[in-house]
Amino acid sequence: MMSREFDAGDFAEVTLPGIDEGEILVIRSARRKKNISAYRQGGRIVISIPARMSKADERAVVPEMIATIRRQEAEQTPDESELATRIDQLLTELAPEISERPISVTWRAMRERWGSCTTVDRTIRISDRLKLAPRYVQDYVLFHEAIHLRYGDHGEEFQSVLSRCEDGELASAYLDGYEAAERALLAPIELENL
Repeated sequence: MMSREFDAGDFAEVTLPGIDEGEILVIRSARRKKNISAYRQGGRIVISIPARMSKADERAVVPEMIATIRRQEAEQTPDESELATRIDQLLTELAPEISERPISVTWRAMRERWGSCTTVDRTIRISDRLKLAPRYVQDYVLFHEAIHLRYGDHGEEFQSVLSRCEDGELASAYLDGYEAAERALLAPIELENL
């Protein structure tokens, strides 16, 4: 696992022990005196540390901060059984005529889609990028994929049922904004040319 460390405008890759997924961006800040901050931005975990922190302290504290972020995210993420229960609730409330239910609903690493449904085996997969999204956004994607259990395309009947989702337009706008932000944050390589 590689990390990117920001120091006085130069980017250099460093290996951090114990890090095995996602990209970690460590920023050394001259303005930071004691505090350390960590947060998720796009698909990365960003950790800001004081510029004067030793490399040994950095190697000790960065994995701890990553573990804290991942633990907080896990606590906020609905498990897969909760996703299936939520789909059942949404279909019961918004589309009682759809009797089909998924056999399984799973989180998956998906970068091009928000979700997918396979009608043959009645499985639904939801992008792990939505784990921390607001509930109305998760509901919209879950409902969208669940409708595919009855309607395989995005035709008129599908759209009619999907329009019953109360916050559908807001959720769609959120997803569009998320994708735009991801595209804007994609290229740390561009920063190397500064």
